[in-house]
Formats: sequence, C-alpha cells, structure tokens
Amino acid sequence: MDNLQSKKGFLCDMDGVIYHGNRLLPGAKELVDWFRREGKSFLFLTNSSERSPRELQQKLSRLGLDVKEDHFYTSALATAAFLAKQQPGASAYVIGEAGLINALYEAGITMNDVNPDYVVVGEARTYNLSTLEKAVNLVIGGARLVGTNPDVTGPIDGGISPATGALIAPIEMATGSKAYFVGKPNPLMMREGLNLLGTRREESAIIGDRMDTDIVSGIESGIDTVLVLSGVTDEATMKRFAYRPHYILNGVGEIPRS
Repeated sequence: MDNLQSKKGFLCDMDGVIYHGNRLLPGAKELVDWFRREGKSFLFLTNSSERSPRELQQKLSRLGLDVKEDHFYTSALATAAFLAKQQPGASAYVIGEAGLINALYEAGITMNDVNPDYVVVGEARTYNLSTLEKAVNLVIGGARLVGTNPDVTGPIDGGISPATGALIAPIEMATGSKAYFVGKPNPLMMREGLNLLGTRREESAIIGDRMDTDIVSGIESGIDTVLVLSGVTDEATMKRFAYRPHYILNGVGEIPRS
C-alpha cells in the first residue's frame, strides 16, 4: 500500500466506485479529501456517456462532494474527439442521452437520421424497437457503427442495468457489423486520461470496479490497478479472469486509511 499511496496521479471510475445511483459509497469523501491533502492529481474517468462533466460535477455536489468540472472525462467526450479526428464535420445518428449528444455537437458532429456517416450508441433511456430498426438499416446502408463503451451492464440501486454493450449487440447481430468501442479499455481513452492527469503511467494508478474494463485497461496500459469490490465485480467473478489487479480492496476508503 505504500507504493500505491506514493502515486502522483489517480484515474478513478465513478459508478460502483464513488456512488451507486444516487447514493454516495463509503469512503468516497475520505478519498477525495486525501487526494487534496496529499496534492494528488486525480481524474474521474468514466465509461458512462449519459452526463456531461458539468452534470457529473453537480451530481457529486448533491451527494456532498465538491469537485471541479475539469476533474471529469467521459466516454462521450472520448467518442466525440475520436469522430472529429477520424472525419471532421461528420454526421451521426445517435442513440444516447444529452451528455453524448452535447459532446458530439461541441466536436462539430451534426445529427443525421437519413444518411449519417456514423451510428453512435451510448446508454439510452429512449432505446426502443423503433430506434433499433433505424440504427440497423442505417448501418446496412453504410453508416459505421461506434459504441461509447463496451460495458454490458452497470450498477444501479438494487441491481444492475443493461449498458451500451448490451444495447448495441442487437445492431451488431442484425447487421453483421462489429462496433468500434472508444471507452475503456480502449488505449485511446487511457492515453487521454493520462494527458489530462499530467502524470506518467509509472506514477499513476487506476481505480475501478470492473475487471473487463477498468482493470484490463490499466494492465494493458502499464498502469497499476486497484479493484474495489463495491460495484460490479466480486471475488467470485474476479477468479474467472486470466489477469489479476495489483490491489484488491473492499472500497476506496481503504486507500487513505491504510
């Protein structure tokens, strides 16, 4: 733990790590207070594409955590940056929430439900058969399929909710097209996270609750990994994976206390 506590920068997931739904998890406030007290660089690096950094900042504020907006980077922002670099001025048909749509607009991506360059899928409360049919036929017509992240589920109060990976799977199956996922564990998002953090990978650690995104992304990027058992992955499911995190903790509160 001395090695972990000596790190200069921390990439921290949110769902299942800092909060569940609208409930702040134990130790979250202590972790943020420790970051500040010790002068650590920290960035909330989330695969969720529903909310903008401002909305995430306001959500944490409602839960009792005061964190500035520039401490958040989402898969929506990463997806928008990726599309803007791939094809500046492109258009997209989007299945997603305001955080994703606004990020695309700000990156110069316009909305198009007739002949878009891309079909982009994120977490979506408006997902239904009509949007699914539209997406399928646009991909068959030549639009490229992009997902904000590959997460199949996400933690909510009282259980789990289908996430982007689950929502995009029917489109892949119906079209025979494989989606490109921008969020963790894609190295694109990890590299941008480190750039925003301002630390080298050897000086950094990633904290997350998922073996299949947070932990594997850290391992493949050469960053020390911390698995917390407060979210999706528990000790039983962890054993199914061929790789292991550097640290296994019950929650983030154990980091400053140890």
